[in-house]
Amino acid sequence: MKEFFIVPVVNELLSDKPNHSWHWNHIPNAGCLSTAFRRMSVYRFHRRRPFGQGSTSTNPEKGVEHLFESVTPLFRSVDATVINLECPITSVRSPLHKKYIFRAEPIWATALSQAGITHAAMANNHTIDQGRNGLTDTNQYLLSSGITPVGYGDTSPQSCRPVLIKKGKIEVALYNSVALPLENWVYLENSPGICQQPIEELKEEITNFKRQNSQSYIVVILHWGVEYQPLPTLVQRKGAHSLIRAGADAIIGHHPHIIQKEEYYDGKPIFYSLGNFVFDQHKPETTQSLIVQLNFTTTECNVQLHPVVINHCKPELQ
Repeated sequence: MKEFFIVPVVNELLSDKPNHSWHWNHIPNAGCLSTAFRRMSVYRFHRRRPFGQGSTSTNPEKGVEHLFESVTPLFRSVDATVINLECPITSVRSPLHKKYIFRAEPIWATALSQAGITHAAMANNHTIDQGRNGLTDTNQYLLSSGITPVGYGDTSPQSCRPVLIKKGKIEVALYNSVALPLENWVYLENSPGICQQPIEELKEEITNFKRQNSQSYIVVILHWGVEYQPLPTLVQRKGAHSLIRAGADAIIGHHPHIIQKEEYYDGKPIFYSLGNFVFDQHKPETTQSLIVQLNFTTTECNVQLHPVVINHCKPELQ
């Protein structure tokens, strides 16, 4: 069996079980993942504050590892865990001019790996917070910790190539793109970057991939939507449906900070938003989260949901 997790950072796990199924656990927006770490405590930074003067932290003496205590057994029990990493992992302090700025200390990458995280989706509006050098640092620190980046490339075309996860006769292609405007980020085709592929271009890529790999599954991880809105937009729904028709088997979304109602289109799951995951917001709707588990066999993909409540930045399985 293969297990696959997505965390708002995207979290994906694959486990070796007799029927070769995968679990996809999506842990909604990893907001605190989109944070800065200092002395192993978690901080969230606002642009108007001097960098390093964060808001509240959670259990600074326990370090980062304790944030994942509840979910680590689940992550380690599967084949792959994919997170939506919404912050740069870097020592660089050269923030872009934007309202919210995040950064994680490099040591945190090891903590993610120890929690069972195997893949990190980077195509979102915060991995760029410390500029291009911070972005390339993030890629290197993930790789050195044994975590595979998704949605990143040394050139823009490379960033949109799918990452393949294989086990036995089962293959899953992960696509990751940000479908939002990026504040003060300059798109350079031949420089390191994240995937900013429009839905129409992504649809064409998926169609071509499916034509050549008819037995492979396709999972699309999108950073999109309107923050704090309980429903996706009509444009999102049309885009998601077109991706399913093109050959996608599941769509996982991040960004709105709250859970949005899932939908099945042609029998394929669409999770427009899983909510937060590791994040320091405290309104009731922002502390509810989901882990989406996708079980892939050679003939079908089944979905299992794991409700999560975020308590002082720490996700806890219910």
